[in-house]
Amino acid sequence: SLCAGGAPSLSYRELKDLKKTNVLHIDVRERWEIDRFGKIPESINIPLGELVEALQMDPMEFKEQYNQKMPSKSDPVVFSCLAGTRSKQALGFAMSLGFC
Repeated sequence: SLCAGGAPSLSYRELKDLKKTNVLHIDVRERWEIDRFGKIPESINIPLGELVEALQMDPMEFKEQYNQKMPSKSDPVVFSCLAGTRSKQALGFAMSLGFC
């Protein structure tokens, strides 16, 4: 399985290649940033402040809230933000919850 912790920084091209596989892409930018700068295709927007709660939701509740199947702890997940700081925090949160 792929662990983003092993490759904390990806280029956009690497991300595009990864998305051809079964990786879940979570964009942790705020909703206003998505509105202003645009959504990355096939990503789920879960603002960083909601992430810990979201990753602990009941899978049905997650699907209802984010319109996407909740990742299992063994699913490959990639986080992104604008500059990289929040995505590193998101990775830390996810790993502390047993993802990766």
